[in-house]
Formats: sequence, C-alpha cells, structure tokens
Amino acid sequence: MKRAEKAARIQAILDALYPQPDIPLTHEDPFTLTVAVVLSAQTTDKKVNQVTPRLFAVADTPAKLGAMSVEAVREIIREVGLAPQKAKALVGLGQALVAEHGGRVPDDFDQLVQLPGVGRKTANVVMAQAFGQPAFPVDTHIHRLAARWGLSKGRTPDHTEADLKRAFPRDSWSKLHLQIIYFGREHCPALYHDLSTCPICGWAASKARVADEARRNAGLRKR
Repeated sequence: MKRAEKAARIQAILDALYPQPDIPLTHEDPFTLTVAVVLSAQTTDKKVNQVTPRLFAVADTPAKLGAMSVEAVREIIREVGLAPQKAKALVGLGQALVAEHGGRVPDDFDQLVQLPGVGRKTANVVMAQAFGQPAFPVDTHIHRLAARWGLSKGRTPDHTEADLKRAFPRDSWSKLHLQIIYFGREHCPALYHDLSTCPICGWAASKARVADEARRNAGLRKR
C-alpha cells in the first residue's frame, strides 16, 4: 500500500473515532496552555491538570509567574516529574514574556522556541492549539505510532514530524496530533500490544514489525 493511501485510510479511522478531539490540558489562554505544555514533559496530562489549578491560582499571568521564587513554584508543582528544572524554566518563562514580549505569548514559532522551557514540541502545540496555525507536534508516543504504521523511519521526533507533514494534508495536522494521542492511549499502548488486533496496526504495520514487537513482548513477560 502506498504511503498516501495508507495515510488517508488512517485519517479516516481517526476521524471516525475522534471527530472533535478535545485538548487534554486544561487552560484558559495561550499563556496557561504554554505553562501546561511545559509541565507535561515526562508527566501525564492528568497529573498536570491536578497541579495547574494551584499554580494558576497565584500565577495566571506572566508577570505573576515571573515574580515568584523558583522554590515557591517547585513546591506547587512538586508532584510533577522534573519539578526542579521545570520550576526554574517557568519562572524564566514568565520573566522573558514580560521583558521581551510585553507579557504576551508570541504567535511566532521562532520566538517561542527561544523562551525558557519551550522546545519544538511545546512551540508546535502552542501554535496549533492556541493560535490555530497548522503544526504537527510530535512527542515520543506519536513518534512510536508513526513508526509502527510505517509512516516514518525517522530516528528522532523532528524527523518523524517532517514525514507526517508530507503524509497528511496541512489543514489536518493539528487535529491529527490530538487524534493520534488519544488513539495511542486507548488502542495502541507502548508495551504488551498485540499489533495484529489493533484497528490500525493490524493492517498498517509490516509483518516484520508485528513479529518483532511480539518477540519483544514475549521477552518482557519472561522477566
């Protein structure tokens, strides 16, 4: 099956399952979304949504966040993975937004990635979900599914992002990002997944890929 045909079939399945996917991170505006995405690295969205109400109760603007001490932010977000690093990044983020952008989150990718704590994935999420610009954020989960489905052989999320942008229509990128995340959580987990029974892997994954993951799962069960 050609990649374009495969991508179209995958998109049709995801559209049927998740016609209007919600943004999983609770937020009110571009700033609170940016903070939530920074916090989400190596942490579940559920945990982020448990922590952010306490943070936003005292720091719902860049100025308020930038005025806090790193220790105070760390105490609020302590349940989140990498809390010390993230606390430092968030205080720096608030200060940079005030000093360099008038207290507003810029709607420009290149400016976003210059902010403390904001990498390529975070910037893509903000561009897509806060500003409605076509973007295809790729985290480790989307990177994994794209490989399983034979849509990318990229060794890094950045390479996978480029492959997915070529595979799918530009106006579908932002929606697909969310759809693939939800599909991965509900149908396509990282471990102990039988690809042969998956609604997408069952036909999109190569026989070699199915066999390889079956062997890996068997090895994990023996440990």
